[in-house]
Parts: sequence; C-alpha cells; structure tokens
Amino acid sequence: MRPQEVENLSGLSPNPEKDIFVVRENRTTCLMAEFAAKFIVPYDVWASNYVDLITEQADIPLSRGAEMKGKCGTNESELEISWLERAYTLKLFFLKEGHNTSRGPEAFWRLSRIQFAYDTSERTYFKDAVSPGKHTASSHRLSALVTPAGKSYECQAQQTISLISSDHQKSVQLLLSEVRIQPFDITADFVFSEEHKCPVDQREQLEETLPLILGLILGLVIVITLCVYHIHHKLTANQVQIPRDRSQYKHMG
Repeated sequence: MRPQEVENLSGLSPNPEKDIFVVRENRTTCLMAEFAAKFIVPYDVWASNYVDLITEQADIPLSRGAEMKGKCGTNESELEISWLERAYTLKLFFLKEGHNTSRGPEAFWRLSRIQFAYDTSERTYFKDAVSPGKHTASSHRLSALVTPAGKSYECQAQQTISLISSDHQKSVQLLLSEVRIQPFDITADFVFSEEHKCPVDQREQLEETLPLILGLILGLVIVITLCVYHIHHKLTANQVQIPRDRSQYKHMG
C-alpha cells in the first residue's frame, strides 16, 4: 500500500462532534469514514499528601481540523488521524477476508486493529500527570464493525471499544457514535455504498416500527369486526320473526 490523496471534510458535518475523512486514489474515493469519537484515558496524579497516587480521567474528543493520512489496498486499508500538534494520533486498520458459510464462500471486511498514541504532558486534557510522557493504547484480537464486502457500515448508537495502554496496562476506552465507514469497494466518488446497520440500530428501528405495525393490525381487526357485526345485524334484521307461541300461527296466514 502507498499513501493516497486525503481530504478532511469535517466542516461539512452539521454535528460539530462528528468528523468526515476521505481517502482518494486515481481521482476517486477508496475509503470514507465519518464518526464522532472520544477517548477516556486514566492517568496517575499525586494525592494531596504527595505520597499516594490517585487515578484521574482525561476525556479526549477527536478535534476538528485534524491532520490525516490514509492507505488503500485490495484487502488492507488504513486511516491515521492526528490532532493538537500530533499529541494524539488514532490509527484504524481494516481487513477484508473471505469466510466459508452455509451459503458458500462470502467476503467480509472488519476493523482489525486500533492504535491510539497520546502524550500525558499535553496540558489541554491532562492535569499534573505523574511522570508525563508518550504512551500507546492498542486493541487486542479486535474484530469490530464486521460488514459484508461491498457495503458500508452504519451505526448511530454509541459503541465502546477497550484498548490496553503501555502506561501500566491501563484500560483506555474509545467511544464511537454516528459511525458510517467504508474502507473497500466504493463505486461512486464521495458516496457510500448500501449500508449494513449494526444490531443495536436494527433493534431500535424495530422498536420504533413495531408499535406502528401493531397499531395498524389492531385497527384492521376493529374494522373487520365492525364490518362482520354490520353484515350480521343486516341479515338478522331482514329475517322473518317466527313467533314462539304456537297459538299465534293462525294469525300469520
């Protein structure tokens, strides 16, 4: 893979917390990603007695105007995003591979690895860190955003991915939301292919439409019941009433 032409289109997003990144090759898009991201990073500070260590938490959003690099390949793609003078760098690695299923061989792509480099000496988000310096948090055996080949991945719901830091194995949390990503097989410039929704979005969509469906079914049952009642009432009204008292038969001639 070789570096490609890149564009940060985050200014086009109506959500100030969501970023849009595009990697292009031969004047056409080969990777597109838009998402909101925030990192929750634990770090050590001195307690008030300057003897004990306590753990604080830095909430680090992915900033607008970030620098980016990207690489596109047939089966491997990468996206690298840096901000605040490269104090923070996020690297996303994507992999496309085939699997044998009951329906035969099928191709999928997935997010296979994440690396997040951060510097606790950076003062915007880290306050008085003990032994400030650079650290890297990495994923472990990651298989996320699994999507059929030729489709984009979409998930509005928030997802949490845990990373292990080189800073005493601390757990760093990556919070992703409003995600739309496609690292392979983009057929139209700047246009995502058909989306593959995450299970949470599918469930929420079902929860939104189920009351409507049940309401329509209930309304249909009521209409059918009223129609049956109306027809039955009309038929019985037209029938000749047979007297129960036999002495009345002679008056029916």
